[in-house]
Amino acid sequence: MVFLVFLSLFVLITIGIYAFQNKLIFYPEVLLPNYQFEFDHDFEELDFHSLDGTLINALHFKANNSKGVVFYSHGNAGSLRNWGHIADIFLSHHYDLLIYDYRGFGKSSGKITEEKLYEDANMIYKKLLESYREDQIIIYGRSIGTGVASKIALDYNPKHVVLESPYYNLPDLAKNMFPFIPEKLIRYELSNNERIPKISAPITIFHGTFDEVIYFGSSMKLEKLLNAKDRLVPIVGGHHNDLANFEVFHSELADILQ
Repeated sequence: MVFLVFLSLFVLITIGIYAFQNKLIFYPEVLLPNYQFEFDHDFEELDFHSLDGTLINALHFKANNSKGVVFYSHGNAGSLRNWGHIADIFLSHHYDLLIYDYRGFGKSSGKITEEKLYEDANMIYKKLLESYREDQIIIYGRSIGTGVASKIALDYNPKHVVLESPYYNLPDLAKNMFPFIPEKLIRYELSNNERIPKISAPITIFHGTFDEVIYFGSSMKLEKLLNAKDRLVPIVGGHHNDLANFEVFHSELADILQ
């Protein structure tokens, strides 16, 4: 009888994980269409329209004496209301920033799927190519955004690729967090491990050794796939959301943004 109870619970949990996967992975903040962004730097709010007509909202910050642009795919929670503040870092190094909200985040419409994540990022990257040369573009992915960044970096040839707190792939991350869940239940692959060895641009990985969300071992496994031009920068003592508090993060990023 006890076995049947546990079996029933397991079945219900696995069905729930499969059916409500997006709600378990993504935690968007939805903004009203008339919401007014406020930041310390000048910016332009942009609305892109994807291949299926979905609106993708973005912010374009422009630096003085710009050397190029950082194309930023953010983490799995919040919206541009809070993510826009990371512009400070890049503007201080004279790099523009183009950061956008995924489908269902902020003012962006539509529903996320892995395919649509790639389609939307690809569409925006092509728009960037109308204003910037590829050797002026740095692709930056943070957390969940690393899987999007690695896909775009594989399809193009940017100046540099930065992956902050990346996972090996999403099934591997899910297995680490919830060992009892069959990997086949995870509908998202986001396979950094498959793309990293094939990316032609230099890659820098930043990862906190005490990351409580995406285990540091993810980057240790990815390090084995890096080419000679690439590197892993461990942030000793760093967690998931505090790498910007460490001097080594800023010094290494400054080298990239020269």
